Amino acid sequence: MTVHSPEPAKAGGDKRERILDAAEHVFAEHGFFAARVSEIAKRAGVADGTIYLYFKSKDDLLISLFESRMERVNAALAEAIAPIARPLDKLRTFIRAYLTLVAEQPSVAEVLTVELRQSSKFMKEYSNPRFAEFLRQLAAVIADGQAAGELDASVPAPLAARAIFGVLDELALSWLLQRGEKFDIVRAADWVGGLLIHGLAGGPGLQRSNA
Repeated sequence: MTVHSPEPAKAGGDKRERILDAAEHVFAEHGFFAARVSEIAKRAGVADGTIYLYFKSKDDLLISLFESRMERVNAALAEAIAPIARPLDKLRTFIRAYLTLVAEQPSVAEVLTVELRQSSKFMKEYSNPRFAEFLRQLAAVIADGQAAGELDASVPAPLAARAIFGVLDELALSWLLQRGEKFDIVRAADWVGGLLIHGLAGGPGLQRSNA
């Protein structure tokens, strides 16, 4: 599973995308604090000052990178679950698709999972609409399962979505920070999906008959 790139932008948008692509790799390799704007500019093939024609600061560049990549992640997840009818299968697919993206796009995952937390502007000032969209999409899957009687309706779907993201985020963080041979995070997705679904299952015997 891959995150599809958007259509080429017009009016200098391709240069902006080159800067974002370069920033993704520089932030992932060196960390947000150690990353130099000059290195990002060099990788993007632009002059240092060009960065500031598109982004106000390094923090602004990081937030713009987050918005760009989360937009792609949300689109990829929506595409993955679209053909799935049964809510439990849709939830499993969502979990597996997200962790597959982590495995296939480690530099993106590094930025989204690790480096964003280094920006005080992101943590304190940014309203985070792309992440809110991610949570709404996941909550909608959970709500469908609750309406179908497959998931425990006593747990508010938005709260369950945040809890599930917490599990996925911690798993991704552990995988990214692990030294040496990494565990199979895609295979782990199936285990995590089963664990979460069994924990949310509503009604006696539902784990055996529907999981």
